Parts: sequence; structure tokens; C-alpha cells
Amino acid sequence: LGRMQFLQILSRKPGSLEMLFQIPFCQKQFPYTCLSTSACVYSKKKKGNSYEQVDQEKYKNLVHSVTSYKTSTQTPETILEEDNLLYGPPGKHRPPIKAGTKTPKNWVPLINPSKRILPVSSDSNVPMKIGLQRTKMPSVTRILQETLSPQQVFYLERWKNKMIEELGKEGFEEYTKNLFLQGELFHSALESIFLSEEKTAKEQGEDDVVAGYLSSVEHVLKDISEVKALESGVHHETLQYLGLVDCVAKYRGRLCVIDWKTSEKPKPFLQNTYDNPLQVAAYIGAINHDANYDFQVRCGLVVVAYKNGSPAHPHFMDPDLCSQYWNKWLLRLGEYMDKN
Repeated sequence: LGRMQFLQILSRKPGSLEMLFQIPFCQKQFPYTCLSTSACVYSKKKKGNSYEQVDQEKYKNLVHSVTSYKTSTQTPETILEEDNLLYGPPGKHRPPIKAGTKTPKNWVPLINPSKRILPVSSDSNVPMKIGLQRTKMPSVTRILQETLSPQQVFYLERWKNKMIEELGKEGFEEYTKNLFLQGELFHSALESIFLSEEKTAKEQGEDDVVAGYLSSVEHVLKDISEVKALESGVHHETLQYLGLVDCVAKYRGRLCVIDWKTSEKPKPFLQNTYDNPLQVAAYIGAINHDANYDFQVRCGLVVVAYKNGSPAHPHFMDPDLCSQYWNKWLLRLGEYMDKN
């Protein structure tokens, strides 16, 4: 900055700059500084390349690679070659087999292709209620209980032991007895609501032990119509198992097997309901292969009601999801048959 100010002062006096840039004057006044017009702002000469100062012979390959390529030297072929060297050829790498992709030994379709669907009759608004056959065929509930995974058995036993520690053995027995009773009363109350359109869920549950559960499902009941079956027995004629279906009705216009569940803890996702989707799929398959029912079902619904009255969680199962759980059910059924 000081030098620039000095030059500005000299430029005001005529002849000063000419004298300044004479070589003898420069050497005398500034022995360690060499001023050149080529280094001045007036020059347009390009700045020197720093790579030119590198020892070319010593770093020949490195300098050549840096100065010759503006982009990466990698190509798809070199990347593939490098991958083959590190991980082996693509043919040797096999993706892991996903769980649940097994094929059942005795596969039967969920939808019965040979079932004849009768036209809707005038008295079809009366829900069916077929008694459960007492035969040697196993029930859906029994099959699922006897084919629990070791992990499921572990968590079930841990929960049972924890409850016994808190309530005692007799207290735990009373607790489970009350849960079973509340479930029965809840299902009976729902059946009364569906059979008598005059009563609402709120009226049915007044001063009752199931008042909270009925209040919980009140918003779900508004979406249910055309009830076709209530607490009705079903059996699969080909696979030889049976069960008791809670309800078959339309939910938001789609015919479903509906399974009502009670819970003290929230279950906002279908996976929180454990084996309930398999149970629904098993009932759908049984209805579709049961000659007592002149219709077929493709969808399912698991409704989890809460004792404290908080809004129930309805988990809808579309046909694709029902097919997935149907395959899982067939695997569990096959496992049961192998054990027995």
C-alpha cells in the first residue's frame, strides 16, 4: 500500500516516473526490490501454472493424471471390475430369503372358484346364526394356540408370571375370568345392537360393565351395514377346521369378516394384534368353502375396543392383505397337522 501511494505522488510530477524506472536508479534506491511494468496492474499476462514448478520426472505419473483429466477416470466397466475383485461375480451373491415366503404343502385358494353365489333374497336382511358343529375337527383358536412361535410363548409366559407376581395366583385367575366375561358381554351387547336398530351403543351400555367398550366402538358402528351373520359357526370342508365368526357385514361398503377384540392397552397398528389377522383370514376361507353360506368374503376387519372408552382402532384388511395372511394361516395349519 505504501509503494502504491509513493507511485501516486511521483506520477503528479512530470518526468518523475521515467527517472524512477531507470535501472541505475532502481538498483541504487531499492537494492532488494525489482519493479517491473510486467508485474503491474496494467499487465494482462496469465498467471503462471504452479504445476510447472513440480519435479516432472519424479512425479511424472501423478502430474500427468492430475493435469490430463477433468473428471473421474472411473467407468462402469472399471467399477464392475473393482466390485468383482472385492465381492466376487454377481452370480455368486444371492439375496437372503425373506421370512414368510414358504409355500404351504396343501395349498387351497382363499376364494372358492366352484362356489355358486345365489341371488339376494327378500329375507336376506336377517343375519345368519348357525350353531357350531361339535366334531373332531380342530378350531381356529386351538390351532393358533398350539402353533405359537417360541418367541410368542416366551412373551406370553413372561406376562403371565408378571401378573401372578402382582395379583397372586388366585387374583390372576379372577382377572382372566373377568376378562373372558367382559368379552362375552361385549359381544352379546353388539349382537343386540345389530338385531335391534332402535337401540344405540350408548343406550345398550348404560350402567353396564361393557359401557366403555361400547362407547369405544360407537364411531365404527356408524360405518357398518347389511349384517349377514352374527356369532355363526363356520367350517372349511376341504381343510377340516371350524370356528365361530363374530360378525359378517359391510364396512364402508365392503363385505368383511369382522372380529371384535377388547384391550386395556392401545393397539394402533394391525401388527399389534398378533395372530388376530390370521384368525380373520381363516374364517374368510372357511366361509368361502362352507356350503351353508351363499356368499363369499374377500376383506376382513379387526376392531380393537378399549375399556376406558377411547376411540377403537379399526384395522381394515383388503383382499391382498387377506391373501398374505391366508398363506400364513395355511402354514400354521400344516404345522398343527404335522404335530397331530
